[in-house]
Amino acid sequence: QVQLVESGGGLVQAGDSLRLSCAASGRTFSRYAMGWFRQAPGKEREFVADISRSGGSTYYADSVKGRFTISRDNAKNTVYLQMNSLKPEDTAVYYCAATATLGSGIRGYDYWGQGTQVTVSS
Repeated sequence: QVQLVESGGGLVQAGDSLRLSCAASGRTFSRYAMGWFRQAPGKEREFVADISRSGGSTYYADSVKGRFTISRDNAKNTVYLQMNSLKPEDTAVYYCAATATLGSGIRGYDYWGQGTQVTVSS
């Protein structure tokens, strides 16, 4: 069992930066690949970025590539999402999730956090 708690969301202006954190409970954090997803009002939850167990491999949605960076610190049981050059269309609830099988899509994620709101004003 893994429990995930996101933090770091807030209200910012377009062009600003935010860093989201996701703290995981338990001693098995390094056994899971991690992902960030987001869901805007009236839209389906969408993939943002993922990172392998070791942190050596990352993958991004085209919409955030070059602006967002995912990283993890296995010693701190934490995964991060650094978001730069934020745009109003980045406004959403951001969720972190854990999967034992990277590449299985959103349905392959076993554990989810409660989400943190990011609002970008124009």
